[in-house]
Amino acid sequence: MTVKVLSTHAVEEVLRELVPGFEARNGMSLTIDYDPANVLRRRIEDGVSFDVAIVTRPVIDALAGLGKMIRDTCVDIGRSGLGIAVREGMAKPDITTPDAFKRTLLSAKSIVRSKDGTSGLYFETLLTRLGIFEAMHGKIIMGESGRIAELVACGEAEMAIQQIPELLPVRGTDFVGPLPAELQLYTVFSAGVGVSASDRAAAKYFIDNLTSAGSSALFIAKGLEPVLH
Repeated sequence: MTVKVLSTHAVEEVLRELVPGFEARNGMSLTIDYDPANVLRRRIEDGVSFDVAIVTRPVIDALAGLGKMIRDTCVDIGRSGLGIAVREGMAKPDITTPDAFKRTLLSAKSIVRSKDGTSGLYFETLLTRLGIFEAMHGKIIMGESGRIAELVACGEAEMAIQQIPELLPVRGTDFVGPLPAELQLYTVFSAGVGVSASDRAAAKYFIDNLTSAGSSALFIAKGLEPVLH
């Protein structure tokens, strides 16, 4: 039995550790395809085959409304805020207050943000809110799907802004910290069974394991706040 999972990168590290044990205990095989939530929405709308989707809450609600998800299987599994990462060994800038965060952005030579991810789209609105959209023109680098802090590690950007679980695993970078509370955006991630799932019971059982008490410590270790049911 194979369960096909479409997932946002934010839970990649959780799944990397959770899935092997789950497969061994239950005699199942999981295939996982990662993309930003908004990209996954487009793929699902275009008819891609899948059993489980792990995306943001707004995306899963939209897909359920389109009849692509079984609504009563859709549950929140965790949430995360946004953070900043710099190259390993670089002095960590002050981002503890909105004013300090603004100064840090203005003094940066370059900052990479996700092209299609929730974090990158929010960052564009945040620059406008801080009144520095024009001043940051020319400093913003668009990162493609995945861990954009890898561009910081290889020296192509000075800083990265993304969801914390996507920053923490990147080698060659140091995590500076979360955005100030006044500027923070928390994203809730949800999982649900697709209407075309080959085995709905198996798909739902996998989701139940994500929200079990036994998984909560793993979520926390990977930069996510778990949601237990």
